[in-house]
Amino acid sequence: MLKSKRIKTFLILLAGLMLLVASACGSKQANTQPDGSGGASASPPASSAPTIELTVSAAASLTGALEEIKTAFEAAHPSISLQFNFGASGTLQKQIEQGAPADLFLSASSKNMKALVDQGLVAGEDSRDLLGNSLVVIVPKDANPSISSLDALAGQAFSKIAIGIPESVPAGQYAQEALAKAGQWDALKDKLVQAKDVKAVLQAVETGNADAGFVYRTDALSSVKAAVAYEVDPASYPSIRYPAAIVKATPHRPEAEQFYSYLQSEEAMAVFKNYGFTDPK
Repeated sequence: MLKSKRIKTFLILLAGLMLLVASACGSKQANTQPDGSGGASASPPASSAPTIELTVSAAASLTGALEEIKTAFEAAHPSISLQFNFGASGTLQKQIEQGAPADLFLSASSKNMKALVDQGLVAGEDSRDLLGNSLVVIVPKDANPSISSLDALAGQAFSKIAIGIPESVPAGQYAQEALAKAGQWDALKDKLVQAKDVKAVLQAVETGNADAGFVYRTDALSSVKAAVAYEVDPASYPSIRYPAAIVKATPHRPEAEQFYSYLQSEEAMAVFKNYGFTDPK
């Protein structure tokens, strides 16, 4: 009788031990599930490096080329993203002077860049002439006026002539100087429609809101609704240069230097020249 009780007790203990082993195995299997739901044994997700955003204030005439360059640059530098602030160079200069965030500045005029260098907002060694351009008179694509000189703009075929605001738009400044040299600035004042930047001038001509307009050659090449009617004599206005620079106040100096160097690379220059820009003269 005693022996039978001992055997019964042993069997009960053995069954309990087997249940404990089975429970432990099940718990271990749950902790090694591939979805990581098992807690401590799951590998922590890899953390991605933070992206640095560079703000680039750039002349409106650079829009097309820089948007294309942005794609290639960001693909080669995944930790840097580019945010463009396009506008008239004079307006962008004023924004930087007033403390607006900007890591780099690309101007359509040496005058605007020099003003920032003189104020110590850009270091001279961080600035260089990047590109060149030329000034043209455009008309709507379906128009066919005869323009052999700037004097022709005084004719009845031209009642509205679009031009960038000379005080802030370099293309407008160049146009004013060319017209003054031709003796037409005062004569055409009543016909002039001033626009905030060169892209606005292009749009005015494309939509028929102006009979002619002064833009850069690169803007004319990018349009399917406007055509070049006259190449303005380069001797009648200052050489058009596009300086690029790193803004002193940038909090992202290493990344700004990377993009500044890339702008001078063969890859970037090939894009600029495809849009009609030239080497600075």
